[in-house]
Formats: sequence, structure tokens, C-alpha cells
Amino acid sequence: SRQPAKTLWYDRPRYVYLEFCVEDSTDVKVVIEDQRLLFSCKNADGAEFYNEINLYARVNSKDSREKRSDRSITCFMRKWNEKVAWPRITKENIKPAWLSVDFDNWRDWEGDEEVERAMVEQYAEV
Repeated sequence: SRQPAKTLWYDRPRYVYLEFCVEDSTDVKVVIEDQRLLFSCKNADGAEFYNEINLYARVNSKDSREKRSDRSITCFMRKWNEKVAWPRITKENIKPAWLSVDFDNWRDWEGDEEVERAMVEQYAEV
């Protein structure tokens, strides 16, 4: 039986970030469409995770990536309309129990674009 992975998200001027918190993931599949993200994987115990998110707004699926670490899988999706804040990640105005804001990474956008560019470049090198 599949369960949703615990997911953190945060908003930046150019990108929206999602972190699926699954340790030692295998069989990771991420499909990023213009208005939807599909995620699935297994953990070390063989438990299956599956998340489907209808996105709040359109993203550029061609300029979106994911990066796997031992602790989680992070996706970053380029916003179609940059510098427009997303009040939430889901199209529907509901908050699933498995979804929360990543307050450690959530901050004002003032002067944030340099920081963001550095982060994206760091991801891209992996």
C-alpha cells in the first residue's frame, strides 16, 4: 500500500522547491508537468511512497530538476511567472496532512535572487 511522503515546500522569486522526506530512497520517479508533479519511490524497508500535487500555478517543466540525497529528494521547478509569490503549492485551497512549509528556507525575497542563483547552480553541479 502506498502512502504519501512527508513533504516540505518553499517559495522563491524564480523557483518553487519541494522536498520529499524519504531516507535511503530507491526507485525514485519524478514527473514534472506544467501544472502537476508526480513523485514516487521506495524506502529502505520497501515501503512505497506516492505524491501527486496539482500545482498552484504553471511551471516550466523543461527547466525543473530534482536532486536525491540520503535524506530526501528535492525538486525545484521554474515558475512560469517569475517574481509572483505562491501563497500555497497546491491548486486546491486545502492543506494535506503530509504537506508543510519549510520555514527554515522560507524568508523575505529582498535581495534573495543572488542566494537563489547560487543554490540552483549548486544543485546543477550534482
